[in-house]
Amino acid sequence: MNRIDATFHALGQQGRKALIPYVIAGYPGVDITPALMHVLVEAGADVIELGVPFSDPSADGPIIQAASEHALRQGIGLPQVLEQVRRFRESDTSTPVVLMGDANPIERYDLLRQPGAFAADAATAGVDGVLVVDDPPKVAGDLAAQLRSHGLERIFLLAPTATERRIRHVAECAGGYVRCVSIQGVTDSSTPDLAQVRDTLARIRRHVRIPVGVGFGIRNADTASAVARMADAVVIGSWLIERLAGKPAAKALAAASDLIREVRHQLDLDTPEPDHAFKPEHSKP
Repeated sequence: MNRIDATFHALGQQGRKALIPYVIAGYPGVDITPALMHVLVEAGADVIELGVPFSDPSADGPIIQAASEHALRQGIGLPQVLEQVRRFRESDTSTPVVLMGDANPIERYDLLRQPGAFAADAATAGVDGVLVVDDPPKVAGDLAAQLRSHGLERIFLLAPTATERRIRHVAECAGGYVRCVSIQGVTDSSTPDLAQVRDTLARIRRHVRIPVGVGFGIRNADTASAVARMADAVVIGSWLIERLAGKPAAKALAAASDLIREVRHQLDLDTPEPDHAFKPEHSKP
């Protein structure tokens, strides 16, 4: 059982929901990322999504775009992201790490080395899963096979507009968890419509038998708690990155810790709805 499956299995046995912060590698400082990842775990994060900076992202709003551009100016690319994961793994061998970003940096990484180099190097660095926002399941075969050969999970996004066909495709090839987009638009464009989130989750769960997390637009602990009552995981991105903006390292780490502790406390106050708690027996063997 890999780290992602093991984490959701343990949380399911405890009746708890996963808290997944999303941060951009190299933001707000070029060397802060490993320390930031440790702070997030200490504050209550269960999985970390690490954004790979890219100049032309597919789904990022202004907050995440600005953070990504800042990291790029500091020289952070995919090789540096993998090195940051390696440094994190020197003292944390249990927290799952998922890389999230666009296909272009991965394709360029392999082009400059050899086919499959990214999957091999990501596994060696300690990555557990990869979410490529602009690589739909019907054309993701090569990357999915490369990741699978190195024990990495291929994670997909599903939006409220997803067709039944797309949901079935994702159900067939996704691993680890599925990320449900709670809004129609980019990452920080609006707040979630909770009724729509519930309907989307119901459609996804008719086909998907792995955990389902919800992200995009969650900007306060109450919304996070409401989403957690329906989903298996809550993803906090723009809200967290906005808290880090313009801060020196020590203050950024403190701000990240405070926010994640606040959300973790709120999530743990709530008892999961029995019908919506992830059942560990659904984990892949």
